[in-house]
Formats: sequence, structure tokens, C-alpha cells
Amino acid sequence: MAKKPTARSEYVMFDIIYEDGSQRSNRKVEANLLGGLDGDEPARTAIMDQDRAISEKSGLPPLQIKTIRRSGK
Repeated sequence: MAKKPTARSEYVMFDIIYEDGSQRSNRKVEANLLGGLDGDEPARTAIMDQDRAISEKSGLPPLQIKTIRRSGK
């Protein structure tokens, strides 16, 4: 029997520069969150949520984001 196709999520990759000067590249954000009147601003919230989850697991405080830009730009 054939399987139903699964829904595919599209992602946009971002480069993040933090206040301390460190950089993280290719952070994934779902494409359906982006666009519209807010443009890429929802990516900041999504990445902050990712950072919060990472900091809870590592026990280190999350870093403050300085800039966000799409990877490859």
C-alpha cells in the first residue's frame, strides 16, 4: 500500500551575531513564520526561543542577539 506524502517544512537559514561578538551560522527558522508585514522579524523571536531551550539544557544563560541576517546574503 502506498503511504500518504508527509508535509514538508521549508526552512530559511539565518546567521546570528551576539552582543559578545560570537556568531552562529545556519540557524533554521520555518519559512511559514516569515514574510508579510513583519518580514524577517519573527525569526528573532523563533531564534530567541531556540536559544532559551539550548540554555536550559546547557545550564548557561542565553546570549543577547545583536543582529540577524539571512545566510548567504
